[in-house]
Amino acid sequence: MSAAASPLTATTTWTIDPVHSIAEFRVRHLMISNVRGHFTGVIGKLTFDPASLADSHVEASIDVATIDTRDPQRDTHLKSADFFEVEKFPTLTFSSSRVTRASGGSVVVSGPLTIHGVTREVEFTVEGPTPPVKDPWGNTRVGVSASTKIDRREFGLTFNAALETGGVMVGEEVAITLELEFVQGA
Repeated sequence: MSAAASPLTATTTWTIDPVHSIAEFRVRHLMISNVRGHFTGVIGKLTFDPASLADSHVEASIDVATIDTRDPQRDTHLKSADFFEVEKFPTLTFSSSRVTRASGGSVVVSGPLTIHGVTREVEFTVEGPTPPVKDPWGNTRVGVSASTKIDRREFGLTFNAALETGGVMVGEEVAITLELEFVQGA
């Protein structure tokens, strides 16, 4: 177990540790259950000012080709022109334009999210950052959890199929959850 480092008191710069970070999503399938998947190719940077959240900033990029839904055939379909069109749009990107504290103490990070070449403003509800800790190799780390929901159609992800029993194959609302670990100054 790592010993805790000193609390965050000044503006610091952090890099996402892609080995310990993941972007997950959940979407309704056949109107009866949820399908989950994740992207492992998450990179980015955080500038954090605990005294002035407004001066904090985060940017992240996700390699769409790293999608994994535990079904290679579905992953190939999601990478195709029916969904992400990975050859034309290989990354998802986010860059915060505003960071504020919500009434319940959580942090709200707003900014443009680009998926499939379409950019829309989104708000992530964020827990964290955690108190910093030193890892066994002397690096200082913090973690955050962030979540939001989007309508995939607003990002040009419109593929669907009608079911003979009514409804559609793929839900429109997508829940996104990020579990990110940052390394200071990396």
